[in-house]
This record gives sequence, structure tokens and C-alpha cells, in this order.
Amino acid sequence: MAFWNTNLNRAGPGLLLRDLVQAKSADLAHAVAAIDAMNADVIVLSGFDYDAGGLALSALNAALAYPYPHSAALRPNTGIPSGFDLDGNGRSNEARDAIGYGRFPGEGGMAVLSRLPLDTAQSVDHSDVLWRDLPGADLPPLPQGAAEVLRLSTTGHHETAVELPDGRRLRLLTWHATPPAFDGPDRRNAKRNHDESAFWLHLLNSPQAPQEPFVLLGQANADPEKGNGDPAAIRALLADARLQDVLPGDTVDYGGTLGPLRVSYILPSAGITVTGAGHAPVPTGARHHPIWVEITP
Repeated sequence: MAFWNTNLNRAGPGLLLRDLVQAKSADLAHAVAAIDAMNADVIVLSGFDYDAGGLALSALNAALAYPYPHSAALRPNTGIPSGFDLDGNGRSNEARDAIGYGRFPGEGGMAVLSRLPLDTAQSVDHSDVLWRDLPGADLPPLPQGAAEVLRLSTTGHHETAVELPDGRRLRLLTWHATPPAFDGPDRRNAKRNHDESAFWLHLLNSPQAPQEPFVLLGQANADPEKGNGDPAAIRALLADARLQDVLPGDTVDYGGTLGPLRVSYILPSAGITVTGAGHAPVPTGARHHPIWVEITP
């Protein structure tokens, strides 16, 4: 099983599909080679533009040496207009005013490629949960009425069920949180980043908690020890006895004052046997390490 923040998002709708079809973009060629090299049975990709027909994901899959028989493009909150001036600059139709940052609906979404079947009937999309409805939510000041539409998930909180050969379901709990940066004095992004990880703690403690086996994986955009964010929620996840932290270490190097940070995670549930884990090399032109964990659910 693998996770990779690809950063393959483009500046407008349809451009990723165009580039995949034309097969002339170096970053896409390197991405295809990296996915082939990982040879994971299941891989979750983020930073990959969503389209309703899953055409971009299908084009990426077709470019692989061994295409995956099962896939799911996970619809994100990015780019969906909120109708409010969320960043307070006097305009209400910009990327920073969307439900999740995005220049168009679907920018930088998530996707799953799998050699095992995906059970859509047992998959759950938590991405419509309002931020205000998270217990203990740390909302910044918002325009009047915005709390009624502003969802917690910048990109999404998804629970995707994978069918195992013995008939059980392995549930993938995936998310890509906003970075705790590019903020104003209200620290909206930092607060939201914390609460996007805290959502999983709430879910695991709720009657809707996923049954084992499950794997929590994605882009928390939070380092437990370094960086600009509030590390409390990611620290709580790493310390939770229901999860295994088997892959410590930095997953990106932003350079400058931030430097290396751990922002990507794969955390198998406690009952899963882990037989290997590692960081794949950063593909040429990319920023983040693909990470992988070998498991026996």
C-alpha cells in the first residue's frame, strides 16, 4: 500500500487530462514511472485534479505499464464556491474563498488505484461535514452565515472500502489537509489544518468508527515536532493505541526556514501485521516522497 502527494494539479479544468492525452509533460512521465516502480497493490494519490467522469485518472492509469483494474476518483471540496469573502479582501469569488482552496472545482483532488475490488456500497464520504459541527472545532471569525456552508474538509475525508480475498473489507481513511500557512491574523488555515486531523480522532471515538482492519493515510500537512502548525491532533493520532506509527521520518524538504518535514502518513490499525515500510525516492520534478507500507490485514 502506498500514498503519494503528486502535485500534478493544473491551473484550469481539463488541463491535466489534456496533458495526459498528449503525453508530452515531463512531470507526468516521471509520475507514471514512479507509480510503476512502487508496484503497490493499492495506491492513494493526492494533488490530482478531479473530473466527474474520472477521465484524467483513467488516462493516467492507461499510461502505466500495468494498469490497475480498479480505481476511484474521490470528489474534493476544492474550488467549490462558498459565496463568501472568506479571506476578507473584498472579493468573494477567488480561490481562497472556495470551500477548499482551488482555482476551479476539483483542483488537487484524491484518487485510488487498486488491484483489489473497491466496494462503493460500503464506502463513506465524510467531506460534507461542516467545520462548526466537529466537536471542539476551533473556528476563526467568519462572515455572517459562512459557518452554515463551510465544510471542515479542505479536500476531503474519505472512507474507501477495499475487498480483500477472504471477503473482509480493508477501509482506507484518506485526507489531504490545508497547509498551516498562507494565513492571515485569524490563523484560519492553521486552525483548519489541526481540526482536519482531529476529525479522525472524533470518528474513531464515535459509533460510526470504521471496523478493523483500516489504514489512515494521506497528507496531514502537519509535522509532530516542527513547522508552523498546531501539532496536537497529529501527535494524538500518532500516540493512539488503535494505530501503528511504522514509518517515521521526513517526507518532504521545503528548503528555506521550513526545511525537511513529516507531512505524509500511513498509519495501519493495530491488528494489521506490518512486514515492511519505507520512503520511495522523490520523483524528478516532484516535491514529496511517495511512502509505502507492506501489510497483511
